[in-house]
Amino acid sequence: MPSAVKTLQRMRANPRDWRIEDLKVVADSLGIGYRHKGTSHVMFRASNGMGASVPAHKPVNPAYVRDFLALVDSLEKTQ
Repeated sequence: MPSAVKTLQRMRANPRDWRIEDLKVVADSLGIGYRHKGTSHVMFRASNGMGASVPAHKPVNPAYVRDFLALVDSLEKTQ
């Protein structure tokens, strides 16, 4: 998915002003599971057991985007 790859690159370059939907698109493309059942947070869980909890506020705080990127990086290291 080229759009997910580009989104991930842009996220790495600038972790500001992202929506939770953007993180979900990247997670779907990388096979990272997530759940968001009526709570204020979205739980992302990778196949290696690592996870990240991200508040579903708009925009997502850059610190949480960095946590999500660390989850993506941990997944890439195990492959």
